[in-house]
Amino acid sequence: MRPMPLDPADRHVNIGPRLRAARKAQQLTIDEVARVTGLTKGFLSRVERDVTSLSVSSLITLCDVLSIPVGSLFEEPDVQLVRAGTGARINLGGVETEERLLSPRSEGKVQVIRSVIESGGHGGDELYAVAADVDVLHVLRGHVEVRFSGEEWQLGAGDTLTFSGHEPHTWRVLSEAGAEVIWVLVPALWSA
Repeated sequence: MRPMPLDPADRHVNIGPRLRAARKAQQLTIDEVARVTGLTKGFLSRVERDVTSLSVSSLITLCDVLSIPVGSLFEEPDVQLVRAGTGARINLGGVETEERLLSPRSEGKVQVIRSVIESGGHGGDELYAVAADVDVLHVLRGHVEVRFSGEEWQLGAGDTLTFSGHEPHTWRVLSEAGAEVIWVLVPALWSA
């Protein structure tokens, strides 16, 4: 049996933007990278715009300077979509509240939750804390009051409150028509 010739996949990998992002994350200028790698500024600029390609040797040198694995430049991006209305229903203890997870369950760095809260809905009479370093509440519709041990905040549509999830708090809806809010927890509760 004769071997079949293989046709290359018709897929172009754009590594330039990833290299630029890695450089900027390291807070390095093109001048600094050029000086360390021995490559010219113009050449590095063209590489970052995917106008030209690097040799394998230059790619390894550049990745060493940027402290990134060469293979990471060729990985498929991790993109996950949760369509409207399809997020998993969860219950974080809110009364008169429908909560849906907007971030994938597999995401441990952040948890995004959309809560539709009926009039009179609340987070309980007692103050509580969650196992998140950062808790962000963004009000999409309605009015919500957030109470801490020493102060209260009243939020309307478009307002955002950021605080430590470890800080004891509770909340309640003030508007007759209920409220709709987005909670962002960092890290996700199940990863803490």
